[in-house]
Amino acid sequence: MPEDNAAKARQLRQLPAVDRVLSLLEPSPAVQDFPRKVLVRSIQETLEALRARIQDGQGPLDQSEMEASQVARRAVNRANRAMQPNLRRTINATGVVVHTNLGRSRLADVAMPQLQDIACHYSNLEYDLETGKRGSRYEAVAELLCEVTGAEAGLVVNNCAAAVLLTLDTLARDREVIVSRGELVEIGGSFRVPDIMAKSGARLREVGTTNRTHRRDYAGAIGDQTAMLLKVHQSNFSISGFTKAVGLDELVALGREHQLPVVEDLGSGTFIDFSRYGLFAEPTVQASVRTGADIVTFSGDKLLGGPQAGILVGRKKWIERLKANPLTRALRIDKMTLTAFESTLRLYRDETRAVETIPTLRMLTEPLAVTTARAERLAARLETLAGRGLAITSAATVARAGGGALPLLEIPSRCLQVQHANWRAREIERFMRGQPTPIIGRIENDRFVLDLRTVQEDELNHIEAAFRNLLEKEPQ
Repeated sequence: MPEDNAAKARQLRQLPAVDRVLSLLEPSPAVQDFPRKVLVRSIQETLEALRARIQDGQGPLDQSEMEASQVARRAVNRANRAMQPNLRRTINATGVVVHTNLGRSRLADVAMPQLQDIACHYSNLEYDLETGKRGSRYEAVAELLCEVTGAEAGLVVNNCAAAVLLTLDTLARDREVIVSRGELVEIGGSFRVPDIMAKSGARLREVGTTNRTHRRDYAGAIGDQTAMLLKVHQSNFSISGFTKAVGLDELVALGREHQLPVVEDLGSGTFIDFSRYGLFAEPTVQASVRTGADIVTFSGDKLLGGPQAGILVGRKKWIERLKANPLTRALRIDKMTLTAFESTLRLYRDETRAVETIPTLRMLTEPLAVTTARAERLAARLETLAGRGLAITSAATVARAGGGALPLLEIPSRCLQVQHANWRAREIERFMRGQPTPIIGRIENDRFVLDLRTVQEDELNHIEAAFRNLLEKEPQ
């Protein structure tokens, strides 16, 4: 043991000083664009990693690893990684259209010029150009929201959970909100409707059972402490079999009878009827407004295909009360989100154009023949590499909507299954994640799978280049 400790001490003393490594690097053109503190930190972290290997008893280091030139090389690699943006573009080849981990919905290309213009210049965010006085940021989208949905008024906050929180805090603090037990959902990140309700100060009043709730359950629970009736759309799960739910129309009639506001949280929310495109019917925002819901809340991204935001539309008297709540300022959206949402909303003036230009809608409704043709084009490009150990198989598969929406929907799709003589599927998957433009696929039956429904035409070049890179490497 004393001998081991002595050996470790000798190797620790042989490690070069930070200044010594820095003196080798600073004249190099390869690091001229690196801030000095990034370079110093990278050298320090490289040396610390070597010290940890020595002290942890992982065996003596090779003499070459402790040379200043080798430490410098590793430090440059570390500095390069440190200079890369943490938030990076990826290629979604998972087949999940609204992929929460990959940024949910992609914005339409036509939204980009306006977004860049507003982001890089001053704007009339809260300035009325007609009066020359202070204005409201919400006016940029309020009129469009009313035009698209048919509502009297609209408001936008930073996400749908915030929209629900604001509604409950404004209309039901210290009072009861009646909800069916079958609608007490949990959304992504372990956020639950009861938790949001508790945070708002409202009191939950559950009615019915998990699978069956009747109008009489709501009616029997209404009392002096009732503030509202809340309906939550089961957008991320489904209950089938012996079930019964109270429709929004029945709930609206009950609310009118007792002079109580009726709020519907649609979760994902959509402006188009997906059944017209051969998909499952999903309640539209317009239908909820026509049915008479006082407030409808839904997401700006997900099925809408815009930026992350929480949308509230409904009767003007209720929306005005929400606007007057100080919490609205804490939950408000910034100019970039506002601009992206306005550009997305404008596309919904023409449904055909919206489906063609909003990526989420296009991927969900794209005919299988189009996806298959794209898969064949990529397969043809990768098959030129097949003689180098790569095997490509085209196969039918199923894509998903994702984002907590349309949980039962299975979208016919086409995928490429990739195998290699020297690479296991997990090694290929890891290599693809490490590319300059990371490619995120999935693994099935020890094959790396690329689902072409969520891959765009301009991404085929990146995928081909990544496989060329793979064939030049040895598996790790």
